[in-house]
Amino acid sequence: MKDQLLRNARLIDPEAGTDTRGWLRIAGGEIVAVGEGGAEGGMDCHGMCLAPGIVDVGVKVGEPGERHKEGFRSAGRAAAAGGVTTMVTRPDTLTPIDTPEVLEFVTRRAHDRTPIRVRPMAALTRAREGREMTEIGFLMDAGAVAFSDGDAVCEETRVLSRCMTYARGLGALIVGHPQDPGLSRGAAVTGGKFAALRGLPSTPPMAERMGLERDLALVEMTGVAYHADQISTAVALPALARAKASGLNVTAGVSIHHLTLNELDVGDFRTFFKLKPPLRSEEDRLAMVEAVGDGTIDIICSMHTPQDEESKRLPFEAAASGAVGLETMLPAAMRLYHAGQLSLPQLFRAMSLNPARRFGLPGGRLAKGAPADLVLFDPDAPFILDRSTLRSKSKNTPFDLTRMEGRVHHTWVGGETVFSEEGAV
Repeated sequence: MKDQLLRNARLIDPEAGTDTRGWLRIAGGEIVAVGEGGAEGGMDCHGMCLAPGIVDVGVKVGEPGERHKEGFRSAGRAAAAGGVTTMVTRPDTLTPIDTPEVLEFVTRRAHDRTPIRVRPMAALTRAREGREMTEIGFLMDAGAVAFSDGDAVCEETRVLSRCMTYARGLGALIVGHPQDPGLSRGAAVTGGKFAALRGLPSTPPMAERMGLERDLALVEMTGVAYHADQISTAVALPALARAKASGLNVTAGVSIHHLTLNELDVGDFRTFFKLKPPLRSEEDRLAMVEAVGDGTIDIICSMHTPQDEESKRLPFEAAASGAVGLETMLPAAMRLYHAGQLSLPQLFRAMSLNPARRFGLPGGRLAKGAPADLVLFDPDAPFILDRSTLRSKSKNTPFDLTRMEGRVHHTWVGGETVFSEEGAV
């Protein structure tokens, strides 16, 4: 690892909440000094933004079982090109990550094939079926940073209560998917006039609040650390705010798609816009943006979910849910910046600092002693996104042929270049 000086940069510091001109020095894979003003020598950043690398929570990688959709090699290249320096991966693979052996396989594959940091979550219950708790202690020893069944909501409240009690004793973090399964099962869009006009099965926004209220009641009872993976409706926010105000160990996330798109984008049954939870109303979208700004929602994620062409080229109701987002998360976030809704320090607080803190990771900061996991980007650089150029194996992005702004010029992990304008290294 060579020592480097990055000068003439616009330093985005989410910890201090500042956006200043200055320089940063790297040595031994860490940040060793940061300062304002000019400096001599080193790499000229030409006034572009230098920020902590994105810590993307909830990334789906298809290993084991669905490598044709996304493998660690392709996901790692996509992440590096998108300024993501750490992926926290989901356990909802075809073979669920529910034993130490599977977790060790995933960890080994990630280490061998990705240029960035990968920290896996493990399943909360065996086979994600909500009937029997996994070996949480052994999985933590094997490297699991959190426990989740993904969108397979545990319907047996007694089982979930036992899992939470056990996790509390071990200091483990549980990641929940707040939805009432009875109301949301089989839904394709959010409930309302648009769903009725299109004749599509829908779920009412209240299903999210009901699922969250149940989980928060169990958190209050057990004292476990809990993170809601995606909040997408305004009706769920008061419950979240009350839980935080009462001192519960609770955080929440939102996907970049729910911050920048709404239910009308589904248009004429465009399946690349079919997500889980579904895209919500414009009023809900604006409420999510405001909640990120005031800190009610802590984390912005891509919720990267690769799907192959065959699973998307189906009638809307039958098509698979999800969209890729590793490469598009940063330019999509720039929409919020250019609209004056969120500042760059606010965005990187939610995309870097807060996820690193919540999942016990050292990154997300521009401070002496922090890992030199960095992204250099031009927030104003315009381009037309062509999904065929995405580095992910699957190309299911809702932003295809969309004019976007914000281009990554350089990504470092531990002081090593993993992406530059010329391509992945």
